[in-house]
Amino acid sequence: MSQSYNRGLIEDFGRWKEFSAGMWAWIFHKFTGWMLIGYLFTHIAVLSSAVTGPEAYTNTIQGLESLFIIRVLEVGLLAVAVFHILNGLRLLMVDLGVGLDAQDKSFYASLVLTAIITIASVPTFMDGVTI
Repeated sequence: MSQSYNRGLIEDFGRWKEFSAGMWAWIFHKFTGWMLIGYLFTHIAVLSSAVTGPEAYTNTIQGLESLFIIRVLEVGLLAVAVFHILNGLRLLMVDLGVGLDAQDKSFYASLVLTAIITIASVPTFMDGVTI
């Protein structure tokens, strides 16, 4: 006969308040990785318009770039890619044994650098767009 084990309430959604910086780094890294994979498929779909000829591809790109929402999504893509890169470098350093005692600080630093790079790039992405 097996013993029963009380695991507590399975639907305990309040645990996110207890997460450490390392857990948030893992969650954000997973999320940004999936977002980049999703972008890859979207990118392939847009590039497939080049099969019909260079005019169709040019028209597709010009049509997409004229939309404000596409420009906003590009800024979001930049933020996702920059964070994923910086957090990946942070993980590489941790795996090599560098900065093991400062993982929280390096995670927060990667968030701040991501914000700075993204905010500094917004004027470049929004140049020439009409709302």
